[in-house]
Amino acid sequence: MTFMNLLFLPFQFNFMINALAVSVLVAVPMALLSCFLVLKGWSLIGDAISHAVFPGVVLSYIIGLPYSIGAFSTGLFSAIATGFLKNNSRIKQDTAMGIVFSGMFGLGLVLYVNISSSVHLSHILFGDMLGVSQHDVKVTAIIAIVTASIIIVKWKDFLLHTFDQTQACIAGLQIKLLHYGLLSLISLTIVNALQSVGIVLSVALLVSPGAIAFLLSRKFSTMLFLALGIALFGSFTGVYLSFFIDSAPAPTIVLFIMIIFLCVFIHTVRKEKKIVGRIDL
Repeated sequence: MTFMNLLFLPFQFNFMINALAVSVLVAVPMALLSCFLVLKGWSLIGDAISHAVFPGVVLSYIIGLPYSIGAFSTGLFSAIATGFLKNNSRIKQDTAMGIVFSGMFGLGLVLYVNISSSVHLSHILFGDMLGVSQHDVKVTAIIAIVTASIIIVKWKDFLLHTFDQTQACIAGLQIKLLHYGLLSLISLTIVNALQSVGIVLSVALLVSPGAIAFLLSRKFSTMLFLALGIALFGSFTGVYLSFFIDSAPAPTIVLFIMIIFLCVFIHTVRKEKKIVGRIDL
């Protein structure tokens, strides 16, 4: 087998083509949302919601509904419950998140161990990217297009809400609608990634692309494009490399993007030290 044939070997298998396609589709809305989460300090909320959708997945299996319906419902319920606790008590948002989302994840585990499920727990937690079908790719594409379109159209409103809610209110924006709308988009995006990336690892794609882009840019529009490019490159390359190193695609994507983050972090630290050294001289 020649070197060129070896490079194109993954594209000869339908399961790899589906995995590559769904990884790219999942990466688009996650990358865009990661910029807002990093700037708003909501990085942990992606992790929290990803755990909170677990009981919805189990309940959907029991009732016989699609996983996406149960996962989105419980994720949105948890986000609204967190806001309700914060607004109606002295409990801070991070504390409310810890209570609600850890409780929901615990509920999911209790339900899971008490039913006979044909779906393995590792597939729910870590995804089954190599098992996605053409139908899964189409559904993922629809959700990704809808989510990304809303973000692109409303990104200025979300940005103002992220930086200054008072100014956003003065400008006539509906703060609560933007707040819960952003939470709904996060929940929908996590549900979209449930089949491929899984519950646990979806948080990496919701944080890392925005964090890397934040280190490399000074304008929000540039940050959006960089985060999108990083997520697409990392997702595609991670799945592609997993074929040759015989690894699970989702963890490989996360590891590869983490390597990118470390390289960018080291580069920015060295660059800042050089600038400080010039100023001292």
